[in-house]
Amino acid sequence: MAQPSSKKTPSVYLYIPNIIGYFRIIINFIAFAVCYSNRVLFAILYFFSFFCDGLDGWFARKFNQASTFGAVLDMVTDRVSTACLLALLSQFYRPGLVFLMLLGLDITSHWFQMYSSFLSGKTSHKDVKDTGNWLLKLYYGHRPFMAFCCVASEVLYIVLFLFADEKSTSLLNVCGNLLKQSPLTVFVFISTLVGWALKQVINVIQMKSAADACVVFDLKRGK
Repeated sequence: MAQPSSKKTPSVYLYIPNIIGYFRIIINFIAFAVCYSNRVLFAILYFFSFFCDGLDGWFARKFNQASTFGAVLDMVTDRVSTACLLALLSQFYRPGLVFLMLLGLDITSHWFQMYSSFLSGKTSHKDVKDTGNWLLKLYYGHRPFMAFCCVASEVLYIVLFLFADEKSTSLLNVCGNLLKQSPLTVFVFISTLVGWALKQVINVIQMKSAADACVVFDLKRGK
């Protein structure tokens, strides 16, 4: 009779990437707790949490600790933290509806993608080999491009948060003032704007592609 292994397999909850995920949640709680009293500290903590998002993926691959729970935890943490920041920006700027629409697009796009992947029997929402859109394939198939779009979007939101002016709530005025700052600030602003724009286009494409997959599933089930 085979003896049970003395080396216990760690619980999925205690995988290193998932522990980093819990740490990210704590950091985000602290960040948003101080967002009104200390904007700079908020920006540092928020960006550090975002940096850890890439770190947990590296550990998952390094120690072969990728898990469904970790993937869901990672996506939920990303979506909630971005949603909270967009909600904050909607209070600082007018029209605030712009940021609420971005919030809705971000959540809807990723939810459709996650659910359609589940229906298709895929193990990851990043598996887009069967899609016909080259931009979506480029986004999920090339980590540097994905990193650029994601980092650009988050940095743009952080910059807008840091430069929010109580005297002027106009989004266009603040963006205009950013273009009058130092060359480095202008470069960062324009670069992040490009990455942000690409990310929103990809979100729309992803939402439509995932919605199509859900419809195809319904049609197959109805036959």
